[in-house]
Amino acid sequence: MTTALQKKHGWYLVAIVLVALNLRPALAAIGPLLQGIQTDLLLSFSAASMLTTLPVLAMGLLSFVGFRLAAPLGLERTIGVALLLLAAATLLRFWSPSASLLIATALLAGIAIAMIQTLMPAIIKARFAGKAPFMMGLYVTAIMAGAAIAAISTPLLADSLSWRHSLGHWGWLVLLALLLWLWTMRPSTTQACAQPAPPAFAWWRKARSWQLAVFFALGTSCYVSVLAWLAPYALELGYSARQAGLLLGFLTACEVVAGLLFPWWAAQRADRRPVIAVLCVLQLIGFTALALVPDTALLLWVAFIGLGIGGIFPLAMIITMDHIDHPVQAGRLTAFVQGVGYIIAAFSPWLAGMLRDWLQSFTLAWLALAATSVLALWLGAKFSVASYQQHYAPAEVGA
Repeated sequence: MTTALQKKHGWYLVAIVLVALNLRPALAAIGPLLQGIQTDLLLSFSAASMLTTLPVLAMGLLSFVGFRLAAPLGLERTIGVALLLLAAATLLRFWSPSASLLIATALLAGIAIAMIQTLMPAIIKARFAGKAPFMMGLYVTAIMAGAAIAAISTPLLADSLSWRHSLGHWGWLVLLALLLWLWTMRPSTTQACAQPAPPAFAWWRKARSWQLAVFFALGTSCYVSVLAWLAPYALELGYSARQAGLLLGFLTACEVVAGLLFPWWAAQRADRRPVIAVLCVLQLIGFTALALVPDTALLLWVAFIGLGIGGIFPLAMIITMDHIDHPVQAGRLTAFVQGVGYIIAAFSPWLAGMLRDWLQSFTLAWLALAATSVLALWLGAKFSVASYQQHYAPAEVGA
């Protein structure tokens, strides 16, 4: 590879990371500001949950049709359009006079994020080949880093700005990612996948597809529920808005560490199941303690949860891509897994919000998430290396 090509390849990696940084601020910035938003717009916890539920639901539904919608423009150009849509949704928050418009921006952002998340794994699998597990770990880590930056910075912005301006300012980061993405899409870099795409495969007919989807759903349910409700929970425990934002930032910082550490550990071994087991146990301990003894060692419990969630998310993607060699087919399987997973996970913040409204407590919600960690541990034990080709024979999926 020539120096020029290496440089271009490096910029492409930077573009992927910058795009990933923009995939969570639209959701993560809400929690630390929720008290002010609820007071201003008269939102209950159940209604406020729509600011997280609708984007996640959109991520699920769009995953099923993402590749079909991307066909006219190609994968990379479609991501460019999605970034433009995400920028519009975020900047509209500068002018959100009502709850309905704010919720509409959340839905619009969810559609854009869904398109990007559906297509990016196929691009990574094609462009980085043998380095795909590491790149997926880096990509997912950047997603969580974006959540951390938003969680920490948004309440600081709110000290001098309104909650609307604090939310809207994340649009500038999206525009920066869009400019760099468009630059890397010059003629020499417009081919997203080197291999021709084989015919579509009916993933829903395979039991393993559903196992992978439910595993992804369980981890994502934990992620979006904590993203939505950890900061409000901290406020109920007596923390200030800034402290609640910093606590959420600490959680997402632990997710970033886990997103780098656990995919690296998983890459050292063909069998990923021991890594999955450790992550599930971390989540189980963290959520159980958060529900029953939050004041004993809150930072420790939040760290356990952050490490568990931060590792499960990329491991779910890596395990899914392990099953298929062909980049586009691996991307389609990943899209199916994300589609089902996000649809299931979309209801978790809403259910947690309803439980909070009914019981005046988040305790039962945290215990329910602890139970999902046990189920994830059971499912993860099924993902042996020997089982990959048993479920997806290379000739069957056109690999």
